[in-house]
Amino acid sequence: MTPAPYLAFDTSGALGSVAVGFGDEVLASGALEVRQEHASRLVPMIDQALSEAGVRPADLAGILVGEGPGSFTGVRVAAATAKGLAHALGLPLWAHPSLAAAALAEDAGPVRYVLFDARADRVYGACYRVGAMSVEEVASPHGGTLGEVLRGELAAQAVFVGDGARRHRGAIEQAGFRLGPGPTRSLAEGLLRLRALVGEVSPVNVSTWEPRYVRPSSAEPAWTP
Repeated sequence: MTPAPYLAFDTSGALGSVAVGFGDEVLASGALEVRQEHASRLVPMIDQALSEAGVRPADLAGILVGEGPGSFTGVRVAAATAKGLAHALGLPLWAHPSLAAAALAEDAGPVRYVLFDARADRVYGACYRVGAMSVEEVASPHGGTLGEVLRGELAAQAVFVGDGARRHRGAIEQAGFRLGPGPTRSLAEGLLRLRALVGEVSPVNVSTWEPRYVRPSSAEPAWTP
């Protein structure tokens, strides 16, 4: 029996994405390439993806949303949309770290240190160990500078991925670490893969859930992306 598909979306970064499917089976997907249009274009893109997939909202197994960290505005847009749709359609909502979705969007080594660009030398980061049937959080989502990441305790086999890693390629390679080849999937598609790997976790309480902003320091207002 074919499993019911999920609706997944993430607008934590400059490139937003929507996907409908389950695991590696993507029925339809779309990209939101202009950050300033995420709020106005997200719902139309969701409608388009559902239509292309031939899926009615009533056919969905639930909604997957990237909970951040990332652009505060983008994270809020995704969260508000996810909560509104889950409430209106009576669907369960699962919220997963956007950094974990990014780890599953690349085919890199088994240990993937994800960095999101947060302007200047600042990043959001997290590390995951990815297996064929599992994903394990090695370092939880955090904010700080690239130097703090590189001076921390890092597995020798860690491969850096994400837009923050690509921006700081020179410093990362100079520190003796490798970068992944680049994303082969969107973050929304990464959320679909992540949901298949994490197993039977409970959905969030739509009424009380809030996204994960990861407010890292007193300098936050100066580097909010």
